[in-house]
Amino acid sequence: MTAPRYDVIAIGNAIVDVMAPCDEELIDELELNKGGMTLVDEEGARRLYSAMGPAREISGGSAANTLAGMSALGAQCAFVGQVAKDQLGDVFTHDIRAVGIDFDTPPREGEPATARCLIFVTPDGERTMNTFLGASQFLPPEALDDELIASAGILYLEGYLWDPEEPRSAMRRAIEVARNAGRKVAFTASESFVIERHGDDFRALIEEGQIDILFVNEHELATLTGTSDFDEGLTMVEGKVPVLVATRSAKGAVGIAQRERVTIAAEPIDKVVDTTGAGDLFAAGFLTGHARGESLETCLRMGAICAAEIISHYGARSEADLKALVADKLG
Repeated sequence: MTAPRYDVIAIGNAIVDVMAPCDEELIDELELNKGGMTLVDEEGARRLYSAMGPAREISGGSAANTLAGMSALGAQCAFVGQVAKDQLGDVFTHDIRAVGIDFDTPPREGEPATARCLIFVTPDGERTMNTFLGASQFLPPEALDDELIASAGILYLEGYLWDPEEPRSAMRRAIEVARNAGRKVAFTASESFVIERHGDDFRALIEEGQIDILFVNEHELATLTGTSDFDEGLTMVEGKVPVLVATRSAKGAVGIAQRERVTIAAEPIDKVVDTTGAGDLFAAGFLTGHARGESLETCLRMGAICAAEIISHYGARSEADLKALVADKLG
C-alpha cells in the first residue's frame, strides 16, 4: 500500500453559510426551530434571507468545516462536493481553496442553485440553521475520482449527505474504493433526524465493519441505539467500530478504541458566542491527531481545543492560529 497523498478526503455538502446575529423575538416571529437544523426550499431561503440583518457569507458545510480546521492544523486535505455554476458556487470554491484544501469537483449547470445555510445566532450563542440544499444534493457517483479517493489515508463522510439518492450512491462507492485501497473510513452522523431516516443504513454499515471511526454526539447516539442511557449506548456500539467518538457539549467527550475508554472534560471558555461548527471542529482536531498517530487522549483533547476556539466567536472557521493554540494547550 502506497503512502497517502492526503491525510483526509471528505465528501460532504458544498454549502455557503450566510450568518447573522438576531434576537429571540425574530426566532419566534419566523417560527424557527431554535438550535436545530431545518431544511427549506429555495423560496423559503429567500424569505428568511430577506428577514435577516446584516450577514456575512463564507463557504461552509459540515465536512468542509472539518477540513478547514484540519488544514489550519497543517493536514493535507481534499474535498468532494457539488456546487452550481453561479455566484455562490464561485464563493464556495474560492473560500475552500483559499484555506489550502484541494477542490476540483466540476460545477453543475442549471438549476438548482448552490446550497446555502441561513444561520440565525441568538445572544446566548445558539445557532438556528435553515438549509437549502440545492445543487449539493446532486453529487453523482461519476463525479468521484477513484484515484483521488484511494490517495487519502482517511475517507470522511458527512451524514447529512446520506439523505439524497445520488450522493448516497456516491458515498457507497467511495467506501468501496477506500476499503479496497486499504484506507480508513470515518463517518459523522451529523444530526438525529438523519439517523431517524437512515438509521438502518448506518447500523448496517457499522455491523458490516465498513466504518473505522464513528463520530456522534449524545443525542445522535441515543437515536442510533434506541436508548437514552449514554453509557448503555456506548456499550452497544463499542467493539463494532475500531474508534468511537461521542461528544457531550459542555460535558466533554468520550473516545473508545481497542477496549481503551478515555473521557475528557470540555476546554474551559469565557463565553459561548456561537456554537456553529463545534462538532465539525472537534472532528478536525481528532482526525488530525489520529492521522499523526497520536494517542486517543491526545486526539480527544485536540478536538476539544478546536471546538472551544470555534464557539468563542461567530462562524465555523477558526480565527486563532489553531496549530499554535493546540501546541500551547497540549504543552
